[in-house]
Parts: sequence; structure tokens; C-alpha cells
Amino acid sequence: MAPSPGTLHLAAAIDGTGQYTAPYYVELARLAESGMLDFITLDDSFGPSGEEQGRPDALTVLARVAPDTGRIGLVPTVTTTHTEPFHLPCAVATLDWMSRGRAGWTVSVSTAEAEAAEVAEGGARLWGGREDDPEIRDLAGGLFVDRDKPHDVDFEGGHVRVRGPSLVPRSPQGHPVVAVDATDPVTWHTVARHADVAFIRATTPDAAGRIRDELRRRAEESGRGRNALTVLAAVTVDLADGEYAAGLAVHGGPLTAVDGGPPLYRGGPVGLAELIAGWHTAGAVDGFHITPAGPPGDLERFVNGTVALLQHRGLFRTFYPGTTLHEHLGRPRPANRYALAREAAR
Repeated sequence: MAPSPGTLHLAAAIDGTGQYTAPYYVELARLAESGMLDFITLDDSFGPSGEEQGRPDALTVLARVAPDTGRIGLVPTVTTTHTEPFHLPCAVATLDWMSRGRAGWTVSVSTAEAEAAEVAEGGARLWGGREDDPEIRDLAGGLFVDRDKPHDVDFEGGHVRVRGPSLVPRSPQGHPVVAVDATDPVTWHTVARHADVAFIRATTPDAAGRIRDELRRRAEESGRGRNALTVLAAVTVDLADGEYAAGLAVHGGPLTAVDGGPPLYRGGPVGLAELIAGWHTAGAVDGFHITPAGPPGDLERFVNGTVALLQHRGLFRTFYPGTTLHEHLGRPRPANRYALAREAAR
């Protein structure tokens, strides 16, 4: 485990079964933003088995949420196996522009891990294929675009081919934040090469620390630094009965493993704050991704109870120090590789 806990990061899911109106998602996003959470997530439009109506498209919903929020990151899930690999990165980059640098993308790996990795690679190349400020607008000289700044991309893998340049200018963040659910080790190759954020599942801090160390080791082997990843423990929280849920004491109970989903915490907001502080202080994880068992009530209890207590103890921010999601995660704006090469040549 890491010797120093570093900055605590918190995020939350705003999914809602049978919710198809904008006010629901806007309300939850604003609530999460009032607690200074790093970002919110929204799952994709392919509903779970038995859910006949499915869900609204996550990326479209968060594009609607963007103008009604000002700081919180917006991270939709987009399934790589059902989306055209050229237009997907362009759509996420557009969300980054619409939100002024707050967009991310949860890469849904599904069962086709190799395909997902290739879509992520193609997206990274498209985002990196546009340099800043390509427009010249020199009417007298007859020049509108610096033709040296959009770069052709011709990536071909075993499953997908992506050709560029991207239709969207380089995003405000340089490139949107990439998140991957690292529950299944089959995704770890994608995590190591492409993820800025990894979601893990563990019921003890020791188990979480081992997974975190392994993911960071693999990222380092892929040519990235050990600190290239922000590792968040995914937890479903049930705070509906306050501090004494199911007869538990004020500190709540341990995390319970749940088949097919994140571990479950059932207890009170104070106990959840203790759990988060304990895991983070031990250096097990960089933070937590919370899924409210019963939104909006559990999200409200989390923000106004758990987060407020962490802020009172000085363990979590009370204001956003920056404007972009990369800044929330404590990362500088990624440099463009073509611009770096040009500068080095000089």
C-alpha cells in the first residue's frame, strides 16, 4: 500500500431505473456538485436483463446536464461494442467542449476486452491528432487553418479501424478523462494502457491495496507512471435507515460482497465517513465511487452527512480548486505529442 494517502477523491453514480426526464438527472448532478464531488457517472442505455424499457442514452443525458452544472465532472458509460469507433471519441470530445472541460468516458469493456482496448487506443489517437489553435483566420493571406496541426490517424487493430483526423477540435482538457471498471482482471490491460481512473471492488482495505498496487505496476510497465491511475473503490451505499440501519451501531458494518455488483455498505452516514477515512488513511485506495441504493435519498444523505463530515475533518475539499475534471483529479492538462515533438526539434 502507498505510504501516503494523498488527496481523497469522491464520485457518485446518478442512475435511476425508469427515469427519462432531465430534471431528475439535473437535480442529482447539482446535489453531487454541492458536495464538491470529483464527478458523476451514468450507465449506458442497454438496460440489465429483464428491464424491458432500458435506459436513456448516458452521453446524451449528461450533455443535457452540462449547462445546468458548473464544476462537477460528467462521465457517461459508452459501450464500445455498440458504438462506431470513430464517432464515439468525437462525441465524448464534444461533451468536453459543452461542459468546458469536465467530460470523461467510462469504457464499457463488455465481453470483448480486445475490441474495447482498440477503441480506447483509437480514441486516444484521435484526441491526440488535433493540436491546439489550428485556426489562423488570415483573410488577407487566404489561410484559415494551419494544415500542420490536424494530423491524420490511421489505426487498424484486429477488431476496429479508426481513420482521422478528428472532426472535433482538441478538447479543453487535452483529452477527456478515461475510466474503466477494473472488477474483472480481463480489463486490466485496458486499464494499464489507457485509464485515468479505475473502479475496483474489494471488501477490505488490504484487498483493495493489493489490487491498486497491481494496477499501478501494470501501468508503469506500459510506459506510464505509477501515479497515472486514480483508483476508486466502488461501493453501493444504503443509508435509508440512518445511523441504526439493520440494528447496526453508529459506525455501521463492514462491506458485504454482492454477486454481480459493488460491495454493499448498510449503516449510517457517520459510519460511512469512518470507513472512507480509514481506507484512505491506510493508503488502500485514492477514493470511492458511490452508488446510492435508493436515489435521490441516499445521495442526499451521503452528500449532506458523510461528505460534510469528511469536509469538517479536513479530509475532503470544500471548494473546487480548478475547472476541469483533470484538475479535480490533480492532473495537469496532457501535452500534445506532436507539439512536444515540434518543440524538441527546435
